[in-house]
Amino acid sequence: MLREINFDGIVGPSHNYAGLSPGNLAATSNAGATSHPRAAALQGLAKMRANLALGLAQGILLPHARPDHRWLAALHTDYPRAPRHIQAQALSASAMWAANAATVSPAPDTADGRCHLTVANLVTMPHRSHEAAETLAQLRLAFADASFAVHAPIPAPFGDEGAANHMRLAERHDAPGIEVFVYGEPGGPFPARQARQASEAVARAHGLDPERVLFVQQSPQAIAAGAFHNDVVAVANEQVLFTHQQAFAVQGDFYAALRAKLPSVQIVEVPASAVSLEDAVRSYLFNAQLVSLRDGGMALVLPREAEAHPRVWPWLQEMVAGNGPIRRLEVVDVRESMANGGGPACLRLRVVADPARVDPRFLVDAAKLDRLAALIEAEWPESISAGEIGDPALIARIETARARLFDLLDLSDLLTVNHAA
Repeated sequence: MLREINFDGIVGPSHNYAGLSPGNLAATSNAGATSHPRAAALQGLAKMRANLALGLAQGILLPHARPDHRWLAALHTDYPRAPRHIQAQALSASAMWAANAATVSPAPDTADGRCHLTVANLVTMPHRSHEAAETLAQLRLAFADASFAVHAPIPAPFGDEGAANHMRLAERHDAPGIEVFVYGEPGGPFPARQARQASEAVARAHGLDPERVLFVQQSPQAIAAGAFHNDVVAVANEQVLFTHQQAFAVQGDFYAALRAKLPSVQIVEVPASAVSLEDAVRSYLFNAQLVSLRDGGMALVLPREAEAHPRVWPWLQEMVAGNGPIRRLEVVDVRESMANGGGPACLRLRVVADPARVDPRFLVDAAKLDRLAALIEAEWPESISAGEIGDPALIARIETARARLFDLLDLSDLLTVNHAA
């Protein structure tokens, strides 16, 4: 009954390029550019359609209230009076990157046989630090069934960025797995966003067997190159780890420990001599969905930027032509998300569960995606320039668009979420 469900974040109507994320080179380099929220959301829906076509189960997570008036009130201001940088932080649509929503441990891994989710605190970045309460409310509704346990965030100051720094390897999705928590050490030019203490607390909360858990340090070189999360340099699925040669601080030790715990693991390492860290970050080669297909093979769902890269794409073509576990490349257009620093993997949270136990309002099929697309075409702003951030008319349109989305999905009760949850 257990299968992997990809929950993609719907790109919110406030999607803009304010450059709020130090260490995310795409986000900072595009600061001040004109964004296209309608196109961004439709690109996200198209990726979900591609997932359905591959035979995958597909879910959604919803845009957060933007501007976040409760957060602004806690700062003793409101949107019209807030400084420009606070306005931008209150308006950010970054909850679209559902990989940062939570860390997920499926039922086969946990002591009580439930699927556990711990909401990420995202305390490192101000614009993301106020997401946790609304994420918690959504997840507790979507996973209200007794087969799930949804935990509140780990307290500050221990930064936790969710599934973007977590991998799970197993013989099958429904078999007991090895969970890999990747953390960073401070001291480099960019923030190390995942604290080992937070990862250890999540593992305890989920009731994981310590013998089936690994805590692995991310390479400082990868963080310095712009790999602000582990999922920019590595991705795993079932028994396959697809990784850059310089993803981890002590790569050989990690491989040896992983092989000892999961002898069937297949490690596909991309050598730095073929694809540099800079190439990997620029193309988001690893920020891909590595998924299991119905025929037993695996596919890599990649951004179009990887296909266009002169070193990355030839290496991938050679890889799939070989006898390795990854046999298919699927290219998707998520350029609006990419320009803000998030690829296909950033846009989704993986949950291994029985779809029948998930609130159906959070699951989609082709017909529901059609309805969502029609609403987005009608309601989402076509563009947002840097000069429009404080425009009251834009704010009114953003809030109306989100309310109509929640009404369409029969989720209006979430519009008044209690941020003290």
